[in-house]
Amino acid sequence: MPVRFVKTSIATAFALLLGVAGARANEPSYGPNTYDRTLEALIAHEDIANRGGWPKVPSSVMALRLDAQGPDVMALKHRLMLSGDLPPALLQGDIYDEAVVAAVQRFQQRHGLSTLGSVGRLTLKALNVPVEVRLNQLTATLERLKGNGFVFAGRYVVVNIPGASVEAVENGVVQRRHLAVVGRADRPSPVLQASITSINLNPYWTAPTSIVKADIIPKMRKEPDFLAKSHMKLLGAENREIDPATVDWANLKAPYFTVRQDPGPLNALGQLKIDMPNGEAVFLHDTPKKTLFRSDLRFNSSGCARVEGVRDLAAWLLEGTEWTEPAIEAEIAKGERKNIALKKPVPVAWVYLTGWQSGDGLVQFREDIYGLDTPQGIVTSTIAARKPRPKPEAKAAPLPVPRPAAAALN
Repeated sequence: MPVRFVKTSIATAFALLLGVAGARANEPSYGPNTYDRTLEALIAHEDIANRGGWPKVPSSVMALRLDAQGPDVMALKHRLMLSGDLPPALLQGDIYDEAVVAAVQRFQQRHGLSTLGSVGRLTLKALNVPVEVRLNQLTATLERLKGNGFVFAGRYVVVNIPGASVEAVENGVVQRRHLAVVGRADRPSPVLQASITSINLNPYWTAPTSIVKADIIPKMRKEPDFLAKSHMKLLGAENREIDPATVDWANLKAPYFTVRQDPGPLNALGQLKIDMPNGEAVFLHDTPKKTLFRSDLRFNSSGCARVEGVRDLAAWLLEGTEWTEPAIEAEIAKGERKNIALKKPVPVAWVYLTGWQSGDGLVQFREDIYGLDTPQGIVTSTIAARKPRPKPEAKAAPLPVPRPAAAALN
């Protein structure tokens, strides 16, 4: 009787989730309701943990394809049922049918993975993350949200760093969703809040000193024509150009010049930059390396965020002006630099959320790429803390999972 009751409850909840998915799919992942929803997810996952969590799935499931049969299919179905991705009513049978494909796709969607419907390396890794880790992620999100210090305006933009994604929100509804490429672990993107003030077309790129030291100088030692091939120039005092051949690259330790890349399709910023003045000197921008957006692991930048479809995002920011997307494209085609100021600044928040419940009722998880789901990591990755850029830290004990109480809703 108890088992049947639990299964019926899960099946009902699954149906309800599917029912509200369409209605709430356009609600932002980061908004005024994120805290309460994530608290619901924490309670649900505590229940899963109290019932024993979920078992480890064998690596042999990666060989499964449509119509495959056997115990591996049963193991996968059982795991997907326990996390609510497969309705209990469909648990019987050992065939990898369309229902299993749909359940795997649902799981992949919740973990920011390509929805192929088959289990690959990244999907297997996510399947085998213990429920205790997921509880820790949800708890970390709740702690961050308590002190985020961000005021949700009528229009705002959010960059979720672990999710490598960007949302443009207006009146509580997501108007644009974009894939992003954010900072890699040794050059992390910062958690911050700022205001978007302008759009730069055909921008120059001035390489930060850190990148000159870490990347450009070593490349010049190996490829003396690297700057020329990359359309970069060395600028000294009063922006006077310096001949790279006059620089002793072999013995150079600290640059005494600025490295600037000319505008154009090969520019590191692409052909459009979204300016948002801040103390970390980061921004949103285009990229000539569009293939980076095809990966599920989009942590390849030096701190800034590259945005897929950034011209569409720019057009949204400039709504109400003559700068439609076709107009932006036409101006870019001229090859001339242009700065377009927004009529009204748009708030932007760069947040670090690894576990949350979205408006469609799905519980989302992303990898803790910077290792910040620890007590100290939460401090450095909470907007209100105004701390320096988060950096990877040594592994620490997981956060204690609190028993949710009514007071936590305040």
